[in-house]
Parts: sequence; structure tokens; C-alpha cells
Amino acid sequence: MGWMTRVRNVFRPARLRAEIDEELASHIAAAAEDGRNPSEAARALGPALRLREESMDARMATWLESLVRDTVFALRQLRRRRVATAAAVVSLALAVGAVTSAFRLIDALLLRPLPVTDPASLYVVNYSIVNADGEPGDGDSFSYPLFRDMREAAADVAALMVVSYPGRIDITFGGDDAMEKAHRQWVSGTYFGLLGLKPAAGRLLTGADDRMPGAHPVAVISHDFWTRRFGRDPKAVGRTFRIGDAVYEIVGVCEPAFTGTEPGTVTELFIPAMQNERSIASSHWNWIRIWARAKNGTPSHRIRQPLQAVLTARRRAEIADWAAGTPQPVIDQYVSSKLSLVPAAAGVSATQKRYRQPLLILGAVVFLVLLIACANVANLLTAQAASREKEMALRVSIGAGRARLVQLMLIECMLMAAAATAAGGIFAWWAAPFVTGMINPPDNPVRLVLPADWRVLGFAALLAVCVTLLFGLAPSLRASAVQPVGALKGGIDPHSRRRLMNALVAAQVAFCFVVHFVTGLFVASYDRLSHQPTGFRSDGVLLLETVARGKDLPADAWNQAAARLRDTPGIESASYASWGLMAGSSMMSSVRVPGRRPDARSPYGLGVSPGWIETMGIELIDGRDLHPEDRASSVGEQRQVTEGRVLVNEAFARKYFDGRNPVGLTFQILGRFNIPVRNTIVGYVRDAKYDRMREEFRPTFYTPFRGGEWGTFVVRRAGGPASAVDALRRAVHEARPELRVSNVAEQSELVARQTLRERLLATLSSFFAGVALLLAAVGLYGVLNYAVVQRRREIGIRIALGARTGDVARHVSAEVFAMLLLGSAIGLGAGLASERLVASLLFEVAGREPLLLLTPLATMLAAAMLAALPPVMRASRTDPANALRAE
Repeated sequence: MGWMTRVRNVFRPARLRAEIDEELASHIAAAAEDGRNPSEAARALGPALRLREESMDARMATWLESLVRDTVFALRQLRRRRVATAAAVVSLALAVGAVTSAFRLIDALLLRPLPVTDPASLYVVNYSIVNADGEPGDGDSFSYPLFRDMREAAADVAALMVVSYPGRIDITFGGDDAMEKAHRQWVSGTYFGLLGLKPAAGRLLTGADDRMPGAHPVAVISHDFWTRRFGRDPKAVGRTFRIGDAVYEIVGVCEPAFTGTEPGTVTELFIPAMQNERSIASSHWNWIRIWARAKNGTPSHRIRQPLQAVLTARRRAEIADWAAGTPQPVIDQYVSSKLSLVPAAAGVSATQKRYRQPLLILGAVVFLVLLIACANVANLLTAQAASREKEMALRVSIGAGRARLVQLMLIECMLMAAAATAAGGIFAWWAAPFVTGMINPPDNPVRLVLPADWRVLGFAALLAVCVTLLFGLAPSLRASAVQPVGALKGGIDPHSRRRLMNALVAAQVAFCFVVHFVTGLFVASYDRLSHQPTGFRSDGVLLLETVARGKDLPADAWNQAAARLRDTPGIESASYASWGLMAGSSMMSSVRVPGRRPDARSPYGLGVSPGWIETMGIELIDGRDLHPEDRASSVGEQRQVTEGRVLVNEAFARKYFDGRNPVGLTFQILGRFNIPVRNTIVGYVRDAKYDRMREEFRPTFYTPFRGGEWGTFVVRRAGGPASAVDALRRAVHEARPELRVSNVAEQSELVARQTLRERLLATLSSFFAGVALLLAAVGLYGVLNYAVVQRRREIGIRIALGARTGDVARHVSAEVFAMLLLGSAIGLGAGLASERLVASLLFEVAGREPLLLLTPLATMLAAAMLAALPPVMRASRTDPANALRAE
């Protein structure tokens, strides 16, 4: 009989039984035809029931039949214990959903391979650096001339391509009043070919589009942009759009699955790098990443060697231009920088770099919550197993093997895990996009592709199996090891079962303590970072990021627009600067102070207009503000030098003038051609945060804004920054038609953006800490309640002998509270050890602070007391007569 028939017979037992009965009847009828007595023939065949069972076993897949029967029986058992089953499923669903959400985020940002040909052969070129704080790190930005040299040097072992950082820019398909935002990347013409991509419409870029500067103003758009902007209209191919004064033609659409090589950003426009004419010729403008695809399986170290030689040679040649007066350690570090090839199968992005560690830590936190939930359900199953000891003993007595009993118990666990996984999947479907929304700056949203494909479903299925084993295996093995004689006589020792449950309680408490300890670190870090003084007033301040179409405008033109803004109703003050504070841009310049050796860490610099410090609310300590006639220091084409007037902050005075009042003193800024240019300090101002909230107040000088192609108007409104943005845009354009406001941001939002990561960690870890505490409290309640039920006779005797309520309460809860203290001690050690793993995410927080150590302990004790109250009250109200009569 074939195996398919055996499997089919499992699901039609009545028909199979009828066939077997018919076959037995035919044998008896045949014997009767031969002259034998039918009764004697039936006795000769043997008992009909045994024959039927043997025949069914021979014609069925018995292993499948046992699974089906145990599944049906398990469903009945779960239906009988609706409340306990619902509690277990809900707690597991919450934990499983959290783990699945974390996996979706980690997979989308860090693990999922790019939808390209052979992603494993892709690398991004990095180099070692020492950051402004003296810490080692890595960089990945290069100039285009360096890319050309590297491409030629590594041509035999790898194909190199340009991929710029994605920029969110203004584009228009009509007039300026129809402006919209899109993410643009400059890429090599070979970009799509090397990635093995095909067009969804039109064609993709080729090498011919990227050979001559400005020769091919074409672009490829993403499938997402094609769908959202054009409704997949085939006529979108051939349309033109404008970026500033440049006009580009859409020549094709990418495949649907490809959204770029930057996880966290959906690139809408891909433009040949040669169209960026101002940047491709500059050796000092690092604006691209260099990607490499290995040829014929070439190992990464063979690709790195020629690239390293090119980098070292170019940097040795470069230092001749600027090495004079630069500290030797800075020169040595710059020249000896080591290249590395970082695998880029999952893409490379700033979002990955920023959120890699936080996501992994959150993944660890939700895994601890899952362990707490599993321990909780394991305790519940262990308690329930006590009521099924006689059932298990009877099964063993009639021949059930231990494997069959384990299977019976594990099937119940698997059904609960499956229900929890299904419910958790619904939670994860909502939670992952919700978390993504928490890290979305309003003017540059993070976009992650979060499909529910085979990767997510496979993870959910594997998680269901693991969860089943985590909470079901130990109770199943213990229940299946029952001794029939002792169980049927009621002689099973309840203390052994309580020892297992108490051990699980200790594990729950330890995990919960770690979660609460880490949460305390994140909450304290967020609180301290968000309350850092910035040195300026951000409320009511608007930043109007503005570009001048097609040319550099002098400072006088920018001043005309600022004057028009000041005349706008509701405006208290208006000024302008190169960019806003904490806007993500920065400039560092080498300075020379008479009598002091050059420092390896350069101060910040910023071009500002007169009145800027007043608009930003930065206090002037001494001297004066900049005047319209003040000019920034500069070096012209013929090396003519213009001396400058500057403002400096307190940190600058502390570092370069030993904290003295610096008004009237001078220093030099290294200008063009490495020529030191004299600057006179005319104003002394308070410290203000420049780039990051985490950094200390850094030495900063403010020079007169010299004009240019872009800048930022800084406007303080009397009624707050929420209204009349359109009026401000119009005022700028009407004052100077060449100026166009490309983006408007609130200064307070830029400050709040500095704590996005910390807020994410604090919020999510607090949520999971609450879940962990709830689960741990439920687990404590379950163990105590089981102890009261199992020791009811003992408690009745104690009360009959005169035990007081306090004595009963201590006796009932002593074991559990001892496990609470043991688990807290273990959790404290694990928490202190985990502090090193999260140290880089903390801000001015130390794990050994008394408050951070005592808070989790106090929280656990409070939860334990609340969980213990109902069982203790039940124990104290035990009627001795009823308890002894029941026994």
C-alpha cells in the first residue's frame, strides 16, 4: 500500500473501518461457504476489535494518526481552560509580536540583500579616520578625481562606480509654484549595468550617459516615484523636470523592487555623475561613495591593494599644499589612513550606521521579554500538569510511551505558540511601521521597505518552534516522567514541582531586572541630553533654507531679502547665515594664535549677518555685533588678502586666550592657498551648540556672511513659527527674484532631532519594561497561587494550631521572595555587565548611580507585593475544618 493511501486513510477512519469490517465479514462468509460454522470461523480469526485495530495500523500512517488524535485532544483541553489559555496566548503574542517587529526592522535595514545580481560581490570603500573627539572611526567620502584614479588602478580585479549621498532637493515639472521634493543620487553610467537591473519602462543609464560633463542631462526615476507621481503612465518617459536652472529628461524607470542602495531612503532620481559639473573636477570636494564589484570572485584584499596605493600616493602629494604649520600627528594620520572594503550586500547608508546598534539592543531587550513570557507560560503549564498527574499515570499504565506523552504535551504548546504567533504577526504588521515613524525627521522621512515575504514568514515559523521548545519542553518532560503507582496513590512530591517553578521565577526576575536597568539608563540618558543647554533660544525661530538660482549672490543681495522679511507683519527680527545651528552642516578651519602651537582639533566657523546673534538669542558679553561694513577674511585669485572681523565664543577664548576677554585681540585663519589671514575679534559672545547636542561647547568663531549660492534666513516670529510660511517665501522671492526658499524648518525641530535616537530607545524600552514587569508579576502570582492550592491542608493545620495571618503570609511567600532576591542579584550583575554594550549610546549616565540601581529593585518588589496579595489573602482565609475535610 502506497504512503499516500496511508496518509489519506488517516482522514477517513470511518470509511476504513467499514472496509475492514466488510473484509472480516467476507472471510467469515467464505468459511461458511466451505461448510464451516460461522462462529467457529470468527473465533479462529481472533477478536474482531484486535483485528480491526491491527488492520487499521497496517493501512494508516500511524505517526500521522497519533498527531491528529493528539491535536484534537489538545484543542479540547485548551477549550476547557479558556481563561488560562487566553492569558498564555496574549502574553506570548505580545512578546512574539515584539520580536517579529524587531526582526522586520533589523532585516529591512541591516540584513536584507539588495534586489540585484550577486549582491555578495559588492563592496564599499572605506578609510580610517580619527574624529574630532580623537576617537578612531571610518569615512567613506571621496572626490571624483580620486575615484577616476582608483577605477583605473583596479580595473583588472574590480569594476568601480560612483554613488553619491542621497540629497533631498527641489524639483519642478512646471513653474516654481509647483515645487516638490525628491531624493536624488548622482551615479555612474555603469551603475545599473553593474547591478544587473532591468528597466520597468524606457531604458536605464549607460556608460555613454556619463562620459562628458553636462553632455547628457538625463535621469532615471524609481518605480515608487513613477507610481506615486505619474500613476505608472508610460508617457512619463520623455518628460522633463527642472532642478534649479538645469533641465533633465526622464529616460527610464527602475524595477519595482529596487529603491536604491541606501536602506532607509527611497531614491527617486538617478542622474549621471558627470552632470554635477561643479564637483567632478574638484580634488578637495568629497561627495561620493565608491562602490566596487569584484570580478570573477576576486577576494577583497586583492582589490584593496591597488586602491590603497592610489590613496597613499595622492595624499602624499596633497600635503605639500597645506602641511605648513599643521601638527605632525595630523599629517601622519592623514597619510597613513588605511583602506578597507566593507561588504555591501545589504546596501550602505547613514541610517544604517546611526541605528545599527540601537536596533540590535532593542532586539536583545525584546528577546528578554520573550524569555520572560516563555518562563511565565512554562510556570502555568507546570501548575496545570499537577492536575493531570493521574491522567498521565493512567496513560502510562495502559501502555503509552514517554515519547507519546511528550508529543501530547508539546502539541498543546505548539497550538498556543501558533495562535500567539498569528496574533503577534498582526501586532508586528502595525508596530514596525510605527517604530519607523518615530525616527522620521519631518523634512527628511526615513522610508524602509517592510514586506511580509518568505523571510518574515520563515522567521515567524521558526520563532513558533523555538517558543514551543522554550516554554513547553521542560514541563512536558517532567509530566511524562510520572510514576503510575505513586501518582495514582497521590504520592507525588509537590516540592520538586515547586523547585522548577521557583527557578523559573528567578529567571523571570533576572531578565526583568536587566530590562528595567537598561531602560533606566536610556531614560536617564534621554532626559539629560534633552535638557542640555543650547546657548540660544529656539522657540519661535524659523530657518528658511534658500538657494540663488544659477549664480553666487553678494551679501548685499541677501541683506535686501532680510530687510523685506523684517517688514513682514509678525516678524520680530530677521537675519541670515551660511546654515542653521544643528542643521547638519559644519565648517572647521585651522587657526593660528600668536604664541601658541597649532592644535590638531580645529574650531568651528560660521558666516553670519549683523543681528544674527540677536535673532538666535545668543548673549553678547563684550564688544559689539558685526556691522554691515565688516568683511570676512579672504584670499583672492591674485593672492590679495582681506583682513576680517569676527565674533568668538567663550570656548574659543578659553582655548586660545586662556579665558581672557579676547575683544581687540587677533588670530589667523588658514585661507586659500594655505595663506594665514589676520582676523580681529570685535565681539565676545556666550557659548552655543553648533552641530550636535552631545558635544561640549566647542570653540567657534562667527565671520561676516560673504554671500554665495545658498544660505539660510533666520526669522523670529512674535507668534511662533507655525503660520505665514507662504508669506515669508513670497517676501524672499519678491525682494530678490533670484532667491528661492527650498526648505523651511523650525529651529526647535532641529534641536529635537538631536535626541531622536535617544527618544526612540527610551520610549520603546519603557514600553517593553512595562510588559516585562506585567509578565513577571503574573508569573509570581501564578506560582504563589499554586503554592496556596498545593499546601492548603498544611495551611489549615497551621491556622488550627494558632498561626497568625502574618505567619501564614511569610510561610507561603518566603520561597518566592527568596527567588525574587536571587533573581534581582543575578539581574544586577547582568545589568552592570550589559552597561558596556550600550555605553556609546548613553549621555552622562553611569550604571552605578544609586537611583538607577535601586529603581529596578524597588519596582520588582512593588510588583511582587501586589502579585502576592491575592494568594496571601486566600491563604489567610483558609478554613481549617474545610481544608482537612477535603483531604
